[in-house]
Amino acid sequence: MSSIDSPVAVEKCPAGASFWSMLGQVVAVVFSSIGAAYGTAKAGSGLGVAGLINPAPVTKLTLPVIMAGILSIYGLITSLLINSRVRSYTNGMPLYVSYAHFGAGLCCGLAALAAGLAIGVSGSAAVKAVAKQPSLFVVMLIVLIFSEALALYGLIIALILSTKSADSNFCVNNVNQ
Repeated sequence: MSSIDSPVAVEKCPAGASFWSMLGQVVAVVFSSIGAAYGTAKAGSGLGVAGLINPAPVTKLTLPVIMAGILSIYGLITSLLINSRVRSYTNGMPLYVSYAHFGAGLCCGLAALAAGLAIGVSGSAAVKAVAKQPSLFVVMLIVLIFSEALALYGLIIALILSTKSADSNFCVNNVNQ
């Protein structure tokens, strides 16, 4: 079947276009999970030290660990949203939409990775400080909120990018030309 006979406009919607959407899903989940894992591990090790310093406030000092774990959920949300918009080759998938999906995955994943690094480093130091001086809890909370906001910025841009769509007949060959 030649490209003239094909129902899909191959130049606008090539066969491998959905690859970039799938790669965007992978990147979102992998990078956000790496950020969450690093943040959890780093803050968790600080929590262990804080428990030795002062065991009383340890329960409320689990906040950095919880906030780091939330980061992987952002990657999952982005990946599921991208997956809901991927089309098969027979229906045609515009290349620019696939690139937007890849960009969404990168945006969310890398923002969550950066937030995980920030939460891990600041959370580890903060829980040790709060164990020694409990009045620093509010300061720790503010730093963690601003660190988490980094990932939220990436998620918002990823949501905008992943909802890019094309006209329903964008990929259809117009044989009347």
